[in-house]
Formats: sequence, C-alpha cells, structure tokens
Amino acid sequence: MRALRILSIVVVVLAVLFVVVDRVAVNFAEKEAADRLKTTENLAATPDVSIKGFPFLTQVAGGSLDDVQVGIDTYEAATGNGAQKIRIDDLRADMKGVEFSGDYSSATAASATGTAFISYDELLKTAKSDATQVAPGVSAHVVGLSDGGNGKIKVEVEATVLGTELPKPVSVLSSVAVEGDTVRVHADSLPSFGGVDLAENRVRAITDFEQRIDGLPGGIRLDKVEAAQNGVEITVKGSDVRLAG
Repeated sequence: MRALRILSIVVVVLAVLFVVVDRVAVNFAEKEAADRLKTTENLAATPDVSIKGFPFLTQVAGGSLDDVQVGIDTYEAATGNGAQKIRIDDLRADMKGVEFSGDYSSATAASATGTAFISYDELLKTAKSDATQVAPGVSAHVVGLSDGGNGKIKVEVEATVLGTELPKPVSVLSSVAVEGDTVRVHADSLPSFGGVDLAENRVRAITDFEQRIDGLPGGIRLDKVEAAQNGVEITVKGSDVRLAG
C-alpha cells in the first residue's frame, strides 16, 4: 500500500516536472521564433509569437506545430511603387500546421488567416492630394477620408472654380474592395462642383484611387477589406506561409 502511494507521488511529481519543462521549452521557442521573424521581416520591434497546443514537446518531436499565432504592431508593406511603403497596423495572423526544418532555421505554415488595419491618414497618401484640373477653370483634390457608415468611406474633395475655392469640401460616399493585391476605393456617385458639369472620367480621376499591397509578411495575401471608424479593416489569408527562414 505504501509502495503504491509512493508510486502515485512519483507520477504526480514527474507530471508536474513535465509540464514545467514543456512550458519553459515553449517560452524559449516563442522568443526564438519572434527574434527570427523580426530579422527575417526587418521589423522595427519584436513581434508577439504564441505557440498553442499542449504538450509542446510532443509537437516538436513530430516536426509540426498545430497552431502558431503572430502579432505585429506595425509593419511597413511594399506597394509595388519603388521605395514607397504603406503602414499596416495591428497585423494578427493565426497559422495552422507549421512545419519546421531539422535545425529550426525555417518554418512554413500550411495555412494562415488574420486581420490588419490601415488608418485613413495612411490611406489618404494614396489619394490625389495635389490640385488637379478636372475641367477648364476647375481644379480639385482629396483632403480627407473618414468613416461614412455602413461599410463606406467618406471622401472629402476640395475644389476651386474659376479661381474661387468652394466654401466647404464636397463629400461622396465610396465603396472599398479588394481586387487581387490591391485595395480600391470607388465613389458610389459623383460630386458636383459649383453646378459645373464634368466628365465622369475626369471626376473619378480624383475621387477614385487604389493602393497595391504586395509585401505582407510570409507571403500572406489580402482577402477582404471594410471601412471602419478610424480606417479600413483588412482580412488576410495564405497557404505555405513562411514564418521564418
């Protein structure tokens, strides 16, 4: 009876030690993965990496992690326009089926889904902020973007007609959508500048604009986009996504 009690105590102690060792190992692995991701993606700050699932050590032994979650507060994404970048905020990705090399120098996720955010101030850099002639004697430019409600963006356009600036900006509600690797903003209706009739293509040269985003971490891609209170909320997805290496 005493031997059975001692055996039970030993089993409990070993189980506790295994949990402790497992948690120490996962914390070390998360730090190493975060440091490697920071280097691979040339990030200004160390990202958050969280390895889910228990036990961690048996996942390592099998060469694959079930679920790895990554958080990057700020990411400068390429736009396909030379050195121009666009700031992506609060990028969160949930990666499934992460397989890694024997020396842990590289890791690839079978699939990934996530979310990100682009502020209106950042998106405004894409719009025509320089005054552009839309008709003889009429010039206009975008001066502001904001939440238009119901998933729309309110685009504010300032115009000058025959040398006189209109007393206040003209606003239009615009739809935002993803097409491939590009975010497109398209006015639902055309604004009127002082009652002057303008050709649609000239007006849309001001109100409509787009931003290509093709440099997200690990090769994840844009999926959907929706206007929100302070910017546009993006969902991303990908397969064979590189976590490191």
